[in-house]
Amino acid sequence: MINKTAAIIAAAGAGNRLGADLPKALVKLVDKTLVEHAVANLAPIAQLIIVTSPAGFVDEYKKILGDSVEVIEGGILRSDSIRLALSKIPNQYEYVLVHDAARALASTTLAATVIAQLINGEQAVIPALDVIDTIKEVDSNGYVRNTPNRSSLKAVQTPQGFTRSVLERAHAASEDATDDAALVEAIGVAVKVIAGEERALKITTKSDLAIATALLLPSNAKQIRVGIGIDAHAFGNDQSKKLSLAGLIWDEIALEGHSDGDVASHAICDALLSAANLGDLGSNFGVADKKYAGASGAQLLSETLVKIKEAGFMIENVAVQIVGNKPKIAPRRAESIAALSKALAGAKVSVSATSTDGLGFTGEGKGISAIATALIVSA
Repeated sequence: MINKTAAIIAAAGAGNRLGADLPKALVKLVDKTLVEHAVANLAPIAQLIIVTSPAGFVDEYKKILGDSVEVIEGGILRSDSIRLALSKIPNQYEYVLVHDAARALASTTLAATVIAQLINGEQAVIPALDVIDTIKEVDSNGYVRNTPNRSSLKAVQTPQGFTRSVLERAHAASEDATDDAALVEAIGVAVKVIAGEERALKITTKSDLAIATALLLPSNAKQIRVGIGIDAHAFGNDQSKKLSLAGLIWDEIALEGHSDGDVASHAICDALLSAANLGDLGSNFGVADKKYAGASGAQLLSETLVKIKEAGFMIENVAVQIVGNKPKIAPRRAESIAALSKALAGAKVSVSATSTDGLGFTGEGKGISAIATALIVSA
């Protein structure tokens, strides 16, 4: 899925109605800006993410988002921005998600569901919610003109998903519309509607921001636990074994270890187990247990998740930083996030990397280490 999917995040809107003197996408929502939340939620699904910035803010967006995305200056109209971004997507991508940074909390699961529909043969897929209020069509003088039957009405959300060819044809045929699905409808392509989600609300006003904040912060009645995990392994001598790291196989010599030596996965397991007060990696998957000889990082993560759930917790977020001179993580960051998140049943995961400027065993190229933090809450 990820190797065929690109995403465009429209993030050039003004923040006037939020009372901000900067683009809406740069407004903070708890711990991150809106655009950072949007990128984090799409990263496990899309290998390439292009963010459209308002004029004069490209460098600021790049500073915030780093090398995980491509930032370009958008056009005057929203559709202009999408067309510019679409032209930057290499030909190998078959599916394109179009998303609004203002819908920062739309989940990874929602994006994955949209893409799954495309893989199953749909050409255009949009999430939407039922309209629960009575809707009135009102004329310019303030009088009701019509009352549509709300049973057939839907409130449309993003991310919207399209096959690349359909989206290109739609934008070539029309100038502008409130969303990309409208352009696709205009060329006669059927648009599939799937169930949206409440958390994918469009953050436009201060009250929207307050609702989004409440969605992000766990209830005071819940337990909040934080754990830290660290793991390190030296490179082995077997030239035939490839490196397992962050749920992926890399073109480097494997690390030594009882299991596959995936220090990133192991550090995450340690952090999760620590947060739930369930011991550590060794006490749960020790070298004395032959079952775990050569076990993959994905297997250990999946089994750790089971233990976390049985203890009455759910994962809110995990972050892991890989320390070493090689391999270079940035080119496969999105892929590693997807692999780790999949092993944890869709949990939010972030991956970063650093070197130690030649210091220590990692700096000398003798091995790799990783440090992870985990936030869990009572289910």
